[in-house]
Amino acid sequence: MAQINLNRRQFVGSALAASALAALAGCTSNGGTTAGSAGSAPAAAPEVGENYISFYLSEPAYIDPYNAQENQGTAVVRATFDGLVTWDWATNDVVPLAAAELPTVSEDGLTYTFKLREGMKFHNGDPVDAASFKRGWERLADSTMKSPSEIGYHLAPVAGYAEMAAGDADEISGLAAVDDLTFQVTLTDPMADFTAVCCHPGLVPVPQAALDDPAAFLEQPIGNGPFKLDEAWQHNQYIIASKFEDYYGEAPKIDGVYFSIQADPDTAYRELQAGSIDFAMIPTGQIQEAVDQYGLSDDGFTVTPGKQVLTGTELSTYYLVVNLNDPALSDVNVRRAISLAIDRQAIVDTLYEGYREPANSIMPLSIDDNEQNVWEYCKYDPEQAKQILADAGYADGDISVSLSYNGDGGHEDLMSKVQQDLEAVGITVTQDTTEWATYLNNLSDGNYQLARLGWTADYPIMDNFLYPNFFSTADNNYGGYNNPDVDAAMLAARQIQDEEERKAAYRQICHQVGEDMPVIPIMFYAHNYVGTDRLASFNYDSQTIPHFETAELA
Repeated sequence: MAQINLNRRQFVGSALAASALAALAGCTSNGGTTAGSAGSAPAAAPEVGENYISFYLSEPAYIDPYNAQENQGTAVVRATFDGLVTWDWATNDVVPLAAAELPTVSEDGLTYTFKLREGMKFHNGDPVDAASFKRGWERLADSTMKSPSEIGYHLAPVAGYAEMAAGDADEISGLAAVDDLTFQVTLTDPMADFTAVCCHPGLVPVPQAALDDPAAFLEQPIGNGPFKLDEAWQHNQYIIASKFEDYYGEAPKIDGVYFSIQADPDTAYRELQAGSIDFAMIPTGQIQEAVDQYGLSDDGFTVTPGKQVLTGTELSTYYLVVNLNDPALSDVNVRRAISLAIDRQAIVDTLYEGYREPANSIMPLSIDDNEQNVWEYCKYDPEQAKQILADAGYADGDISVSLSYNGDGGHEDLMSKVQQDLEAVGITVTQDTTEWATYLNNLSDGNYQLARLGWTADYPIMDNFLYPNFFSTADNNYGGYNNPDVDAAMLAARQIQDEEERKAAYRQICHQVGEDMPVIPIMFYAHNYVGTDRLASFNYDSQTIPHFETAELA
């Protein structure tokens, strides 16, 4: 999933909620303005009770699950929708959520049958049934949507997805509502990790209202999760959600969440210090100071009074995506030289006070710490970078690149360090900044040369770092990377049932991608967040998912 601050998609920019992300990219709107919707006056901030958490967001790109592509919007989706299954970090495995149990799988590995819990309701009172899951999943493939989904590729293994996404079918043939409580999914080929794919926050049910009035649903989605949206999204200001009294699961201990949309992480941190926000990102260069003031969390992911700073390792990578259609950057020698020119250790040490790790690959160590994943050119060697460029016939100043990033995510210092490193090897660099939603559109349209992104795992498997970013037709493959051998290897790896054999296949794929360098990994994320002492217990996990459903206030 993209992130905005890395920070989930990561498409990973500002405080996530988080790919933060990294993103894809990693993966995240960072508006920064105070106006409401176009043509309207700013909305007055609502009064909320003491039992609400105030949580910092950058302006999301979407809060409708059909386009849950970055961690800011995904924080809202996770609070308001439940999918079939979810990832349990205690057991490090998939567990049922709206499904009553894990699916049964046919002998040929193609058909997954989910039995739903009885009595579930949407926030408008409609029943949650198998047809609502079919409806929700098909929205990801609906090419007639005003803004088509950017995350439909998660359904690529499902029979009939490609036909509907291409506009050649009105439904996905591999999805079936067998009866009210039986949802069946048929794949084109076996995929050993498919149940993990079903953890994605976009694969949730929606009521008929999502089709009847899609514009309204985009602004105020009607979910089936523990919290419901009380009013439409007030852009660049706030989103408010309250406890859903008819929730099928255990009732939350808090009454609701006030998502406070701030212009940038520095502003949000000042608001936290003033007592008006309960959870925010710590700005660059202030992590140790915050640890000294607020105390360090015991596990790195859970805020408790006096132990309020989170520094746990994220399943996220911060990287530069390369536009492979650009004349200069289409040369693999230039891409390799750019990677060798960047002093990742200095970035980690000076900007993040040693609380993050230099990236040696797109694959986070927390996903698979194996030396086969290491990319040869993910090291600091400016002299080798100069030599590669010289051998390829480039003189100082021959290569000019624009370095793009979302300006509302706290990336300025890091991007300036990258600019300094590239100019030291003779590459001319200019910086280009926009707000998050526009930034994502520019990536989709190919309007960039080098651009920062963060990718946070949608589900913690190796495939999720490789297929979405490097399969030739994947929506998050912003750079246009196309290696038929890599495509074929990915499809083959998905069918390997033995876990160790499957991992070995993905390691070979990761190595080949590293030789081609379609992206420039910078660092592996770690949390840099802090909560107030009002939070008796609040978990923000390694996928940058805030767990409001289990949160408690002091």
